[in-house]
Amino acid sequence: MERSNFQVFYPISTRWMDNDVYGHVNNVTYYSYFDSAINRYLIEEGGLDIHSATVVGYVVSSNCQFRKPVAYPDAIEAGLRVVKTGNSSVTYELGIFKQGENEASALGQVVHVFVDQETNKATAIPDQIRTALVQIEVA
Repeated sequence: MERSNFQVFYPISTRWMDNDVYGHVNNVTYYSYFDSAINRYLIEEGGLDIHSATVVGYVVSSNCQFRKPVAYPDAIEAGLRVVKTGNSSVTYELGIFKQGENEASALGQVVHVFVDQETNKATAIPDQIRTALVQIEVA
């Protein structure tokens, strides 16, 4: 998948500790990159207040396909888009790109279900967040 498939990009600095014994970013670290990109978008564009929100998104599913290795000190970017917005859930797709490269080094998908923090029950996506999600949704 190419850069042009994504609407939003966030720079990420790889860290020495991201590398594993094989000399590349460890597989679990990519999920941290995904989480950071999604939550940055929800905070900056969707108005999510991480300290006092009564409705938040829980990750209920995630996956990653590794295409090319990334290693410290590579400069990378996370591309983000939405592929499905439901009543209480959203499916994101993400691409991890080395700076200046057109092809993704890794591709991921994350599903959030929005829940009421008091009841832990699924609830409708808040309007401001829904508006932000729809802005980056692709057909």
